[in-house]
Amino acid sequence: MQPFFCNLKTIGMQEIEYEIVAKKNFGFGFRELWEHKELLYSFSWRDIKVKYKQTALGFLWAILQPTILMLIFTYALGSYIKANSKLSIDYSVFALSGLLLWAIFSSGVSGAGNSMISNAEIIKKIYFPRLIIPISSVIVSLFDFCMAFPVFCVILLFKHTGFNVYAILFVPASLLLAGFSTLGIGTGLSALNLKYRDFKYVMPFMIQALMFLSPVVYPISEGDTGWLKYIMAVNPMKLPLDLFRMSISGYNGGCSLWMISSISSLLFFILGFYYFRKTENYFSDLA
Repeated sequence: MQPFFCNLKTIGMQEIEYEIVAKKNFGFGFRELWEHKELLYSFSWRDIKVKYKQTALGFLWAILQPTILMLIFTYALGSYIKANSKLSIDYSVFALSGLLLWAIFSSGVSGAGNSMISNAEIIKKIYFPRLIIPISSVIVSLFDFCMAFPVFCVILLFKHTGFNVYAILFVPASLLLAGFSTLGIGTGLSALNLKYRDFKYVMPFMIQALMFLSPVVYPISEGDTGWLKYIMAVNPMKLPLDLFRMSISGYNGGCSLWMISSISSLLFFILGFYYFRKTENYFSDLA
């Protein structure tokens, strides 16, 4: 393993060499991340400011994007889905809840996937836990959710819909699982994109396609027939979406489908994290 840099210091007649190298263990590196928590905060806040720099509306874009999409889907699909499904909540609430949570995944995966390239100059200069870079991108997507969530609550009041007693568990659980899924796929894509720049063009198409293979703007449940529901359940965002909606309704996406989604999420995380750890020692050469 090559050192990232060396520092030579002479004490008397003896020359001492210091080497700063990456950790050799294959763990997640919680301790190392904690030691660099100030750096993680700096990266995250920098990414937030850069994302909305020189925009007239600033943080309002985090609210406007899912809200406008909700209005479009309500106008295009609302009547059809209301007539052909058993939704216990207004379709606009159903669509907005899905779009808010999906924005975490789409923004987080896109940001994390391009993060190693956009931070190439920093990677070449000094060693720090490389996981900080994709994690900061996921934190930015969670920040956008926090900006839009109060507006979602206002819409719930307008639609005479409220959170149930289990929301205190379901909402944090859905956010945790969404962040977990986003980080797993994002870390793997960040390493792949650094080596194979084709993924820069694959990611937008992949994210758009996955949205329509997810219960974001239309429901799927255990009772639905056909093989399509099982394909859609492979999407790791299936379980987070259902848990978030269960906080405002009795919507149930099906336990067996949740099992498929949770296994898929864990598998994507392991594969993405493994590839990231396997290749991170060469990031400075590939950047």
